[in-house]
Amino acid sequence: MLIHPWDAARDDDEWRSWLRTRDFGQLAANGVDGGAPVVVPTHFRYDGDEVVLHLARPNPIWAALEANPAAVVSVHDEYAYIPTGWRSDSPETGVPTSYYAAVQLVCRARIVDDREGKADILRRQLAHHQPDGDHGEVAADAGPYHRNLSAIRGLRLEVVDVRAKFKYDDHKPDALRTRVAAGLAERRLPGDAAVLERQRSRGAGRSAG
Repeated sequence: MLIHPWDAARDDDEWRSWLRTRDFGQLAANGVDGGAPVVVPTHFRYDGDEVVLHLARPNPIWAALEANPAAVVSVHDEYAYIPTGWRSDSPETGVPTSYYAAVQLVCRARIVDDREGKADILRRQLAHHQPDGDHGEVAADAGPYHRNLSAIRGLRLEVVDVRAKFKYDDHKPDALRTRVAAGLAERRLPGDAAVLERQRSRGAGRSAG
């Protein structure tokens, strides 16, 4: 992912705060024997140090990770297409772009096959996704889940690098940014409100700096 200096996260707090409210993304691994990358949409839990998740045993990601444990968890959101006329006084000279936020966690994978290890991952995920506790007991040899543990494999992903990008024309003049903000507010497509809020937040940070 190309990250220009003006698109980079202000600091670790910015991307951590953004990712804290997002727990669905794509897990990507290198293909086996030169094959295409394997990309799996999935829920996950990230606790600041590692990512944990589980997938069905037949999932093709396992062969890829057994061949090479390098993996990326990719999350994107707050995206919108920005048309030509919003970025120029003349639609004929404007250059369209995309606004978006994206965080990629570069990881080293460890596959978990022992029953207690898988139960621990399920406990951690359920505590995150169902914090009210309405999920029943999670144990290796008891409760409603233990009979299904053989059908899944767990995954613990050690985060070794983070790539964070917030692409909202931070480097452009205020007049252009104001015109884009007005366009987003008027268009009101799904996602435009979140993009507008992020653009304004980034602009406020730029002014404060």
